[in-house]
Amino acid sequence: MTRLSLFNSPLLLGFDHFERALDRIAKMPAEGYPPYNIEQTGEGCLRITLAVAGFSESDLTVNTEGNQLVIRGKQAEDADAGRTYLHRGIATRQFQRSFVLADGIEVKGAVLDNGLLSVDLLRPRAEERVRSVAIRRADKPSARPIGTGKQ
Repeated sequence: MTRLSLFNSPLLLGFDHFERALDRIAKMPAEGYPPYNIEQTGEGCLRITLAVAGFSESDLTVNTEGNQLVIRGKQAEDADAGRTYLHRGIATRQFQRSFVLADGIEVKGAVLDNGLLSVDLLRPRAEERVRSVAIRRADKPSARPIGTGKQ
């Protein structure tokens, strides 16, 4: 069976990395824990805020893996030793939450405050590039196809 691609147009050259990113997003679990917000804090500035009540800084990790932001939380096994709960409504299970980042987005830092983990992101302003490409005659010996290693 042939797979239909969104990027199979001959006008969209070199966009296969977008297709891979969409595949990765489609395969991510749709679990809702922990809940999160994404807000724009300024021009080119974003903030992801996760509700991580009960987790300390040492229980959380924030990493970039390729073009993904991965936030993990795992509490120590002995954190509840000696406690007897009559009702336990605050979830402290381990989690992993991933966000696919566009090319060029930088993670500026993370802050844990009052049970909320905020991760700040910066999208640098893209520079427009205009470049002229020289056109050579095909009958010249130096006009070999690009990528052959010989010039």
